[in-house]
Amino acid sequence: MQVHCTCTHPPMRFAPSSSFSKFIGFSKHFHTLIAPSSPKLSPFVLAATMSTDTLPTQNHTTATTTQRPLQVAKRLEKFKTTIFTQMSSLAIKHGAINLGQGFPNFDGPDFVKEAAIQAIRDGKNQYARGHGIPDLNLAIAERFKKDSGLVVDPEKEVTVTCGCTEAIAATILGLINPGDEVIVFAPFYDSYEATLSMAGANIKCITLRPPEFAVPIEELKSAVSKNTRAIMINTPHNPTGKMFTREELDSIASLCIENDVLVFSDEVYDKLAFDMEHISPTSLPGMFERTVTMNSLGKTFSLTGWKIGWAIAPPHLTWGVRQAHSFLTFANSTPMQWATAEALRAPESYYVELKRDYMEKRAILVEGLESVGFKVFPSRGTYFVVVDHTPFGLENDVAFCEYLIKEVGVVAIPVSAFCLDPEDGKNLVRFTFCKDEGTLKAAVKRMKEKLRK
Repeated sequence: MQVHCTCTHPPMRFAPSSSFSKFIGFSKHFHTLIAPSSPKLSPFVLAATMSTDTLPTQNHTTATTTQRPLQVAKRLEKFKTTIFTQMSSLAIKHGAINLGQGFPNFDGPDFVKEAAIQAIRDGKNQYARGHGIPDLNLAIAERFKKDSGLVVDPEKEVTVTCGCTEAIAATILGLINPGDEVIVFAPFYDSYEATLSMAGANIKCITLRPPEFAVPIEELKSAVSKNTRAIMINTPHNPTGKMFTREELDSIASLCIENDVLVFSDEVYDKLAFDMEHISPTSLPGMFERTVTMNSLGKTFSLTGWKIGWAIAPPHLTWGVRQAHSFLTFANSTPMQWATAEALRAPESYYVELKRDYMEKRAILVEGLESVGFKVFPSRGTYFVVVDHTPFGLENDVAFCEYLIKEVGVVAIPVSAFCLDPEDGKNLVRFTFCKDEGTLKAAVKRMKEKLRK
């Protein structure tokens, strides 16, 4: 089943150069930069160069080596190595400071790690209950009440998943049928498109544009049809740092109620809301019954490798989520679930300190990028900031990121990798500030010394 994508913005008018054309589409970004001469940097290049048919004959005296083409289902053939894997590999190859992929270079809090160690020592190491250990489900419900004011049933309305990425996958695969329309806001987190492809969905794309990345409400209204099943929202928004305003969310809610549309709300950065209040769409009147709210431990507690996430939804939607979850991962790391329950019961002072720390990191990076000469757009949430790279004269975001890595020694992510139409992101790149102060200052110093307009 293939995905049929319909974008509501005008057709492309940009004629890409020959060097850029090979990068068009998410799947090809930087694929050619991971050179066959260094196969260990890319599992796809490695697979292509390995013998996949070295089979002994019956007398075991000779072997035949044949290179076979890579095989993948048509619904996934456009999605090669993710842009984050590729950028991290290039960072290693060129000794660049990685301000691309959004993982902290510092560790999570000791009290959470100690809780995991204690759980292991206490023998909590076998399969957990499929939808989560009871204590974690309860802790999620308690935290959700503090954040949104909503009371949810931890047993019937909370499902623990393998990170928010699996929550997204279980939600889409459990609730979307082939042919259903799903509206996404571009630029968007890369797993949305791939998972919608696996579900056989028809994607409609609404582009958020700088400087404010505001939702074009009239365009959204025109995009909703009788076939629209769901709208995907990410607030605070990766990659732009935008936060959906109450006015925008009220308009979306009205559209959904009027047209019987679901909302899938990715809120992994909810504790990194800097300049305005985070509003969960499910908390708006009439929205809980039609919303799946997804979140995780990793961003808030700097433990991205633990991959503990969750989905909160009313029972009639939770059923579909759990059906898919049962056949994706079934259950998740038991000791890490116990530790996550401990984390979610952290005092409010933890969240205050977290926010203050990230606002200081944001200031270092934003001020540094502005001093280098970038046009920097507001980052009101997440730990990302998007800039316009065009003052430096490169033809597009991919060319700029390649130059930045090879010649300057700093990694950023091309925003076109988050768009159905690469034209929509070709002037923008994303930096992350989830790094220690020294790393951020070192990256700014390199750019000041080596980046030329």
